[in-house]
Amino acid sequence: MPNTFEAMKRPERMNPLNLIVRLCFLALVLSSGSLSAAQTAQARFYCLSLRFRQGSDGMGFYTLDLSTLPSPAAPNGELAPTFSQPTHSTGFRLTDMVWEMTVEGALAISVPMSEDENENGYADFFEVSQSAGGTTSGSFVIPGVDSGTVQATWSRAAGAKDGSCVIQMTGSSGPLSAFTHEFELVEYLGPLSYTPGTNRVVGSVDLRQTGLPDNRFVGPVEFVKSSTAPHDRLELQPGSWTNAWDERFVFQREIYLRDPQWPTNYYGYVEFDDGDFYTSEPDYYDWMLSVDDLNDADHDGIPDFSDSPASTQPRTPRLAASFTPTEVRLSISGTVGVSHEVQEASSLSLRDWTTVRTLTLASDPEVVALPVPAGRERFWRVVVPGG
Repeated sequence: MPNTFEAMKRPERMNPLNLIVRLCFLALVLSSGSLSAAQTAQARFYCLSLRFRQGSDGMGFYTLDLSTLPSPAAPNGELAPTFSQPTHSTGFRLTDMVWEMTVEGALAISVPMSEDENENGYADFFEVSQSAGGTTSGSFVIPGVDSGTVQATWSRAAGAKDGSCVIQMTGSSGPLSAFTHEFELVEYLGPLSYTPGTNRVVGSVDLRQTGLPDNRFVGPVEFVKSSTAPHDRLELQPGSWTNAWDERFVFQREIYLRDPQWPTNYYGYVEFDDGDFYTSEPDYYDWMLSVDDLNDADHDGIPDFSDSPASTQPRTPRLAASFTPTEVRLSISGTVGVSHEVQEASSLSLRDWTTVRTLTLASDPEVVALPVPAGRERFWRVVVPGG
């Protein structure tokens, strides 16, 4: 059901500074079917695994590599989630650089999850924008050799994707060397554009890595609404995204929830078949997708992302015009996040209007500048496509 509002424009040879602009309302163009308008939410996507670089004891006598891949595969640096306590675990390879000897073992440690300074329901540790730190504990084992406790001291500055972690293992005969590692929090941010529906939400993501914006994930998403709680529970359908090198990352079906304590937020897992193609075997499987939607067309407290499409109709756009010697400036008032078409005709009697600009409103109003046309007078209108 396109909504239209049209403004009449002057002949080219008139002085724009002396022009009297005449605005006219035209009838709303009706079409069959209901309109589902495109909307935009903000997404944050982060890996639940941490990427550790090789650690050193500071004297250069020993190194410690973390890896979830068995030998002889090269260490992948992954500290992977356990979804239990301690929160994360991995294998490790401890190398004596003097004697060129390596022993292998496994460790489990927690990451600091208690702080939520910005009170958004997510641990600051997994938000690059927030600082994180603290001391956690766990255990380790070197089969047939030793076992004991682990203490990890974490530090990461706000706005930094990279931090440091000092791992101290204490075995049956006392402390081993303390190993200092750099670790990386892998996070992506960007828009999730979607079209709400009665039973499902269809859209796409364009996500860029924090600190490395050339790295990205793009691709479609589809959520099916729960029949019993359609506003609060959705199911992400299997699909795939591609990265900046057109490599395809396949993900599985997952449940997404909306927490009443944070009513604009939806969250759930994304499980890739393989989350890092640059290692020798599949790894970095588990990710979290957070969707924040501030669109609420009917102001009922339910974001348009999961609200009934009948409640997400964009309002009728309005159009105003101003002029400079070289430009026509059209001020479009309408629903932010909705696609609008600016159309042009040389006569109101014409049935065929030409689309001269398509845009998704980022503000209300938003100004579109067009060149002053040559020749006869022009008419402009703005349309919300659909139906």
